[in-house]
Amino acid sequence: MARVEEVSEDADDRPVTLRSAKRHGERHRGDRIGWLRAAVLGANDGLISTSSLVVGVASAEPSRTAVLLAAVAGLVGGALSMAAGEYVSVSSQADTERADLGRERGELAASPVAERNELAGIYVARGLSRDLAVQVADQLMAKDALGAHARDELGIQETTQARPIQAAVASAACFAAGAAPPVLLAAILPDRIFTPGVIGASLALLFVLGGVAARLGGASALRGAVRVGFWGAVAMGVTAAAGRIFGAVA
Repeated sequence: MARVEEVSEDADDRPVTLRSAKRHGERHRGDRIGWLRAAVLGANDGLISTSSLVVGVASAEPSRTAVLLAAVAGLVGGALSMAAGEYVSVSSQADTERADLGRERGELAASPVAERNELAGIYVARGLSRDLAVQVADQLMAKDALGAHARDELGIQETTQARPIQAAVASAACFAAGAAPPVLLAAILPDRIFTPGVIGASLALLFVLGGVAARLGGASALRGAVRVGFWGAVAMGVTAAAGRIFGAVA
């Protein structure tokens, strides 16, 4: 007997084999939001704050040793600060999620029918008929009641779920990576081009970083580059002015 390949029709009425449909996997940028936010924030902060620190201290005209020590201290202190801050912040989010899930677990145990109706009401509000919404709620709750309520009632998704350790490590590592170029420049640039060299190289890296981050997030690379570069220039300019003013007073 000849084998008949099952087909289905897509929105354009073109046949699509079930096998090819199974191979198809869409890639969305939403699954990057957790690590992308921490990575971009850490790298931007590391590059901007450390380069601003180097330029500000250099504007006060101290020795090269003082500038280099300030840069290294900024890298180490900033990385640890980013890790601690991100860990505490995301841990608070995780605590809230756990509390919500615990309360939802108790409600499911105490009144499953009411929770089924609540879930069905959510689907009705999204456009399903009442009968279909009840069927969907029943089937989802039969498989994973807490998971269904976490997604559709509480808005807790796998891609955005709080991960404190991951966020802390990513922030610290990215801060250190962003802070490394100004530290290296503080060590190797000759005195005559030290300040403009640090500013120019840091701005170039900020433009690249902003463009890459925007591209990864699906936004305009040019807009992201200009946005990050502009605020980096403002930060370095203000810090340089402060260093010169207080250096002159000292």
